[in-house]
Amino acid sequence: MNKRHFLLSLTLLLSLSLMTACGGGNSSQGGAGGGGADPAQLIIATGGTGGTYFPLGGGMADHITKNAGITATAQATGASAENIRLLRDKKADIAFTQNDIAEYASKGTNMFQQDGKIDSFQALGALYDETIQIVVSADSNIKSVADLKDKRVSVGAPGSGTEVNAQQILEAYGMTFEDTKLQRLSFADSAKAIQDGQLDAAFQTAGTPTAAITELAATTGVKIIPIDADKIDAIIAKYPYYVKTTVPANTYQTVPEEVTTVSVKSMLLIRSDLSEGLVYKVTKAIFENSDKLGHAKAKEIKLENVKNGVSIPVHPGAQKYFDEKGVK
Repeated sequence: MNKRHFLLSLTLLLSLSLMTACGGGNSSQGGAGGGGADPAQLIIATGGTGGTYFPLGGGMADHITKNAGITATAQATGASAENIRLLRDKKADIAFTQNDIAEYASKGTNMFQQDGKIDSFQALGALYDETIQIVVSADSNIKSVADLKDKRVSVGAPGSGTEVNAQQILEAYGMTFEDTKLQRLSFADSAKAIQDGQLDAAFQTAGTPTAAITELAATTGVKIIPIDADKIDAIIAKYPYYVKTTVPANTYQTVPEEVTTVSVKSMLLIRSDLSEGLVYKVTKAIFENSDKLGHAKAKEIKLENVKNGVSIPVHPGAQKYFDEKGVK
């Protein structure tokens, strides 16, 4: 009996040791949802190397590494929609996206219909405007969105954020794609088609000034079509991720007046299972060094605007930092 008791005690001790070993990870860094430990390093999903997201992400990675006590690395990607899927699959920890794309992912709509709802991310904060610009040639007789009826209109590449933006703006004017002679072209192809007289108008969602529009203004001349104030109010009421925007006068050489339109926001997302403490330090590192990110767009990143156009929940770690700074 003594031998039997000894063996039972030994078995129990071994079992307890194994349980302690398996559960003895870095619990102080556990995720906000009570999941496993925070990663040893952070991957920031950005965009193409020739765009804005990639260099901004590189600057953010440097400041996170220096100030948040964890190594961060920027990774080139296919941008908004792909980045959200990378967060879902835990192949990235922080991601750049448009705020409207984040909304679609959270609801499983538009380009995320096949994915279904994705709920593995939360907001880290809005960055700068990505403006919906409706471009026509300088000598066009199109003066209003209503004038796009029966015109040759490009709404961006199939499945793009621009395509959905165009659909929602036309909707505010009681129109659908069927009311136009629809084309789905990249903006580079749209600009060439406008220059060649083969296209009447093109939607483009991008930070201003947009290089392709600047080039088109220099060759053919352009106008940017405004959106009426009452229609802007209606768009924002239905789709709260939009914000009212003014394209300043002389942003493009053939557009001497300011133009009122709407923008979506570029924003940062973060995995919702990362700990509050880590996300607080990451948020602080980014927004206290936004003027040192080494890109012209960085000057538009303002702490007071960090919640503008954000329609999804903010991570508790980011919210803690914003509360400390009095951001409403």
